[in-house]
Amino acid sequence: MKKQQAKKGKQSHNRHSHSHSHGHDHGHHHGHGHHGHSHAPNNKAGLLIALIITAGIMLLEFVGGLVTNSLALLSDSGHMLSDTAALALSLAAMWIAVRPRSASRTYGFHRFEILAALLNGVTLFVIAAFIIAEAVKRFGEPPTVASGTMMIIAGVGLLANLASAWFLMRKADVKDNLNVRSAYLHIIGDAVGSVGAIIAGILMSLFSWYIADPIISVIVAVLILKSAWGVIKSTVHILMEGTPANVDAEQVGKTLLLIHGVKEVHDLHIWTITSGLDSLSCHLLVEDGVDCQAVLQEAIEQIAAEFQIEHTTIQIEKSQLKHPALKV
Repeated sequence: MKKQQAKKGKQSHNRHSHSHSHGHDHGHHHGHGHHGHSHAPNNKAGLLIALIITAGIMLLEFVGGLVTNSLALLSDSGHMLSDTAALALSLAAMWIAVRPRSASRTYGFHRFEILAALLNGVTLFVIAAFIIAEAVKRFGEPPTVASGTMMIIAGVGLLANLASAWFLMRKADVKDNLNVRSAYLHIIGDAVGSVGAIIAGILMSLFSWYIADPIISVIVAVLILKSAWGVIKSTVHILMEGTPANVDAEQVGKTLLLIHGVKEVHDLHIWTITSGLDSLSCHLLVEDGVDCQAVLQEAIEQIAAEFQIEHTTIQIEKSQLKHPALKV
């Protein structure tokens, strides 16, 4: 019997969920699930293969850009440098995020992924600024570029990008794992840069339009800036405890108000801990005669079913309970 109880206790702990209820005519629940942040081994394998391929081609394009004097190749290698960093950070986030939480870090290391993404976004801006500055210098007197060698290297880069994307699609969860999906989109962006370098090489080879090299470089830099802005905007929103983009806070409040016995919803807060792990906290003022535990249970189920949020902290209050209003 003791073994069975111990086994049940272990299973309960592994589900990462717990609840507390307090008397005095109000209840408090805190439950959470890490279903959205599960990192399967195949995700790590897919990212690792993509990382090795991307890093190798990044070095090839960088050396090739220096040898052929092609800014388009150098800019694409800069783009691939950012993607190599993104893949490495995605891998690091998977390993670091599973470290156990402590008394000083009650959320553990889940935020490492967000901090890494912010650093990656800032780095992208620096790389894009360097490419644009160098392109402006070349517009006046475009240097001669070894277009044939450039196209060969860009072609190899394109094939490598497509191979990386294929490995991620086959071995990792590109659709539902946000961490892997962001890395996948970076690789697709690399492929676009390689196509741009090939187009520039064709124009220079056929028409000697060497100005095509800096023009394509600026286009790639703009693509980098667009990706960087999206990354920075998302990470800052998360660090500022903003409401997740896929959750309508007003609709959450309306859903809770539809529960029988709920009179008011206040102190409602919804935020993201890390990709795929959202949290919610709120106070529910209920009618004095209702069953607090029944209201609490329905609220938990409604939030999980309609908004896919399982990390919830809900406090149930009745009319005689008085507490100061939150000042934010």
